[in-house]
Amino acid sequence: MPGIKVTAIGGGTGLPIALKSIKEYATEVTAIVSVADDGGSSGRLRRDLGILPPGDIRNCLVALAGDEIMAELFKYRFKEGVGITGHNLGNLIIAALTDLRGGFDYGINAAAELLDVDGRVLPSTTDNVILRAATYAGDPIEGQASIATTTRPLKEVFLDPPETQAYPAAVDAILEADQVIMGPGSVFTSILPNLIVGGIGKALSETKAIKIYICNVMTQPGETDLFTAYDHIGAIFDHGPKDWVDAMIINSEPVPEDRVIDYAEDRRYQVSANTEDIEALGVNVILADVLDTDKPSCHSSKKLAAILRELG
Repeated sequence: MPGIKVTAIGGGTGLPIALKSIKEYATEVTAIVSVADDGGSSGRLRRDLGILPPGDIRNCLVALAGDEIMAELFKYRFKEGVGITGHNLGNLIIAALTDLRGGFDYGINAAAELLDVDGRVLPSTTDNVILRAATYAGDPIEGQASIATTTRPLKEVFLDPPETQAYPAAVDAILEADQVIMGPGSVFTSILPNLIVGGIGKALSETKAIKIYICNVMTQPGETDLFTAYDHIGAIFDHGPKDWVDAMIINSEPVPEDRVIDYAEDRRYQVSANTEDIEALGVNVILADVLDTDKPSCHSSKKLAAILRELG
């Protein structure tokens, strides 16, 4: 498919899967990544150095890397050592480059050069944001890590400060794309933290690109307990207009029975489709086998690539 520009939006471990799919058919690839993470190595660097969280950015850089040796280095995590246990080497490199180059976005660009990245990886904003949430009971929750592990049903998420503005290149990437892909990934803590950034939602409404949402294969304990596919898309539409999504990819392949029990022990269940309800929202539903047989809680990047290529 010559000349197709694809922009993917998300974070966590889901967006790199989409990027691996996209680079199989797209001419230009851009990732727009959430900077709301405050857990793990990223959270520690954020608190200790005052930088934006590099972890999700790093995962996307590695997914698009052309230099395999550098990619392995960026994935390395220290297992011991005073002060560095649990830190990821790639996160530390991005933190160092941020300081050397004088800004987080410049640090990302320098890391992309080291990794020989084929594409662009952009933060959705360079503002220092805190993700907050409200439950249906009206209880507030502060911080991405706390929201991701809550056991209380979530009603909405929002950013602090509320006037957070998009990174200009991210807006341009949405407006200039032929395809905009959201997900897979945690709807409240990976996808929506991008969409609610000032300027991102407006660009989604204005772009001429086809906008595709890839629904998760499995529910996530706490964040999306018992969610159907309709609940996932409903959460997005609760935060913005229905023109944010044109099509939705939902896995149709059953998770192998021997894995269902294992996942259930962790309160993770396969997402059911609700096709008619979703189509009633004006969204084109693509039901297809996109299951990764080796890791059936995830999508197969090759299967996704075949579908996304057709939707282009």
